[in-house]
Amino acid sequence: MNKFNLANEEATKDLGKIIAKEISDINKESIEIHLEGELGTGKTFLTRSIIANSGWTGLVKSPTYTLCEEYDLGESIFLHIDLYRTNELEDIHIFDLERTTHSKKIIIVEWPQKLQEPRKFDLKISFKHINNQREIEIIDTNNLFLKLTK
Repeated sequence: MNKFNLANEEATKDLGKIIAKEISDINKESIEIHLEGELGTGKTFLTRSIIANSGWTGLVKSPTYTLCEEYDLGESIFLHIDLYRTNELEDIHIFDLERTTHSKKIIIVEWPQKLQEPRKFDLKISFKHINNQREIEIIDTNNLFLKLTK
Protein backbone atom coordinates (compact mmCIF):
# COMPACT_ATOMS: atom_id res chain seq x y z
CA MET A 1 0.00 0.00 0.00
CA ASN A 2 1.32 3.41 -1.02
CA LYS A 3 0.12 6.92 -0.22
CA PHE A 4 0.67 9.96 -2.44
CA ASN A 5 -0.56 13.52 -2.62
CA LEU A 6 -1.94 14.89 -5.86
CA ALA A 7 -1.39 18.64 -5.70
CA ASN A 8 -3.75 19.57 -8.56
CA GLU A 9 -5.73 18.34 -11.56
CA GLU A 10 -2.57 18.08 -13.66
CA ALA A 11 -1.12 15.59 -11.16
CA THR A 12 -4.35 13.58 -11.37
CA LYS A 13 -4.17 13.60 -15.19
CA ASP A 14 -0.55 12.42 -14.98
CA LEU A 15 -1.60 9.54 -12.71
CA GLY A 16 -4.19 8.59 -15.33
CA LYS A 17 -1.48 8.55 -18.00
CA ILE A 18 0.67 6.24 -15.88
CA ILE A 19 -2.24 3.88 -15.21
CA ALA A 20 -3.20 3.85 -18.92
CA LYS A 21 0.38 2.92 -19.85
CA GLU A 22 0.44 0.18 -17.22
CA ILE A 23 -2.89 -1.20 -18.51
CA SER A 24 -1.50 -1.38 -22.06
CA ASP A 25 1.54 -3.30 -20.81
CA ILE A 26 -0.42 -5.80 -18.67
CA ASN A 27 -0.98 -9.13 -20.39
CA LYS A 28 -4.27 -10.02 -18.75
CA GLU A 29 -7.74 -10.40 -20.29
CA SER A 30 -9.59 -8.61 -17.49
CA ILE A 31 -8.39 -5.82 -15.21
CA GLU A 32 -10.56 -4.39 -12.47
CA ILE A 33 -9.92 -1.04 -10.80
CA HIS A 34 -11.88 0.23 -7.78
CA LEU A 35 -12.03 3.93 -6.94
CA GLU A 36 -13.19 4.98 -3.47
CA GLY A 37 -13.65 8.42 -1.97
CA GLU A 38 -16.15 11.11 -1.17
CA LEU A 39 -17.91 13.19 -3.81
CA GLY A 40 -15.58 15.51 -5.69
CA THR A 41 -12.33 13.78 -4.80
CA GLY A 42 -11.38 12.98 -8.40
CA LYS A 43 -12.63 9.48 -9.18
CA THR A 44 -14.34 10.40 -12.46
CA PHE A 45 -11.60 12.88 -13.37
CA LEU A 46 -8.98 10.13 -13.01
CA THR A 47 -11.11 7.72 -15.03
CA ARG A 48 -11.43 10.25 -17.85
CA SER A 49 -7.65 10.55 -17.96
CA ILE A 50 -7.15 6.77 -17.99
CA ILE A 51 -9.61 6.23 -20.83
CA ALA A 52 -8.42 9.23 -22.87
CA ASN A 53 -4.79 8.16 -22.48
CA SER A 54 -5.74 4.65 -23.62
CA GLY A 55 -6.81 5.98 -27.01
CA TRP A 56 -10.43 7.13 -26.64
CA THR A 57 -10.90 10.39 -28.55
CA GLY A 58 -14.53 11.12 -27.70
CA LEU A 59 -16.20 12.45 -24.60
CA VAL A 60 -15.85 10.38 -21.42
CA LYS A 61 -19.16 10.84 -19.64
CA SER A 62 -19.87 10.36 -15.97
CA PRO A 63 -22.04 7.27 -15.46
CA THR A 64 -23.68 8.68 -12.33
CA TYR A 65 -27.17 8.40 -13.84
CA THR A 66 -26.63 5.65 -16.43
CA LEU A 67 -24.59 3.54 -13.95
CA CYS A 68 -22.32 2.26 -16.74
CA GLU A 69 -20.65 3.78 -19.79
CA GLU A 70 -18.77 1.59 -22.27
CA TYR A 71 -15.78 2.64 -24.38
CA ASP A 72 -14.93 0.23 -27.19
CA LEU A 73 -11.35 0.71 -28.40
CA GLY A 74 -11.30 -2.26 -30.77
CA GLU A 75 -9.04 -4.76 -29.00
CA SER A 76 -10.07 -3.51 -25.57
CA ILE A 77 -13.19 -2.24 -23.87
CA PHE A 78 -13.55 -0.04 -20.81
CA LEU A 79 -16.59 -0.42 -18.58
CA HIS A 80 -16.88 2.64 -16.34
CA ILE A 81 -19.36 1.97 -13.53
CA ASP A 82 -20.61 4.43 -10.92
CA LEU A 83 -22.59 2.89 -8.05
CA TYR A 84 -23.23 6.13 -6.14
CA ARG A 85 -26.98 6.09 -6.85
CA THR A 86 -27.70 2.41 -6.33
CA ASN A 87 -27.69 -0.33 -3.73
CA GLU A 88 -29.39 -2.94 -5.90
CA LEU A 89 -27.61 -6.24 -6.51
CA GLU A 90 -29.17 -6.56 -9.98
CA ASP A 91 -27.72 -3.24 -11.11
CA ILE A 92 -24.21 -4.66 -11.34
CA HIS A 93 -25.36 -7.95 -12.92
CA ILE A 94 -27.05 -6.26 -15.89
CA PHE A 95 -23.66 -5.11 -17.20
CA ASP A 96 -22.49 -8.69 -17.83
CA LEU A 97 -19.03 -7.96 -16.46
CA GLU A 98 -17.82 -11.49 -17.09
CA ARG A 99 -18.31 -11.25 -20.88
CA THR A 100 -15.37 -12.00 -23.15
CA THR A 101 -16.07 -9.90 -26.23
CA HIS A 102 -12.64 -8.21 -26.43
CA SER A 103 -9.00 -9.22 -26.00
CA LYS A 104 -8.82 -6.99 -22.94
CA LYS A 105 -11.56 -5.72 -20.66
CA ILE A 106 -10.94 -2.96 -18.12
CA ILE A 107 -13.61 -2.49 -15.46
CA ILE A 108 -13.44 0.71 -13.44
CA VAL A 109 -15.87 0.86 -10.50
CA GLU A 110 -16.55 4.06 -8.61
CA TRP A 111 -18.08 3.56 -5.15
CA PRO A 112 -17.20 -0.18 -4.96
CA GLN A 113 -18.10 -0.14 -1.26
CA LYS A 114 -21.75 -0.15 -2.43
CA LEU A 115 -21.36 -3.54 -4.13
CA GLN A 116 -23.74 -6.07 -2.57
CA GLU A 117 -21.35 -8.88 -3.51
CA PRO A 118 -17.66 -8.00 -3.16
CA ARG A 119 -15.57 -8.26 -6.33
CA LYS A 120 -11.87 -8.90 -6.62
CA PHE A 121 -9.86 -5.96 -7.87
CA ASP A 122 -6.39 -5.60 -9.31
CA LEU A 123 -5.98 -1.99 -8.26
CA LYS A 124 -7.80 0.06 -5.66
CA ILE A 125 -7.30 3.79 -5.24
CA SER A 126 -8.85 5.57 -2.27
CA PHE A 127 -9.16 9.36 -2.45
CA LYS A 128 -9.30 11.90 0.40
CA HIS A 129 -9.36 15.68 0.49
CA ILE A 130 -6.35 16.90 2.50
CA ASN A 131 -5.47 20.62 2.64
CA ASN A 132 -6.69 21.58 -0.87
CA GLN A 133 -5.00 18.48 -2.29
CA ARG A 134 -6.00 14.91 -2.86
CA GLU A 135 -4.36 12.17 -0.89
CA ILE A 136 -4.56 8.80 -2.55
CA GLU A 137 -3.86 5.38 -1.19
CA ILE A 138 -3.03 2.69 -3.74
CA ILE A 139 -3.46 -1.05 -3.27
CA ASP A 140 -2.10 -3.22 -6.09
CA THR A 141 -3.27 -6.73 -5.17
CA ASN A 142 -1.48 -8.58 -7.98
CA ASN A 143 1.63 -6.41 -8.40
CA LEU A 144 0.54 -5.48 -11.92
CA PHE A 145 0.93 -1.71 -11.62
CA LEU A 146 4.64 -1.57 -10.82
CA LYS A 147 5.17 2.09 -11.78
CA LEU A 148 2.53 3.12 -9.21
CA THR A 149 4.03 1.22 -6.34
CA LYS A 150 7.72 2.11 -6.73
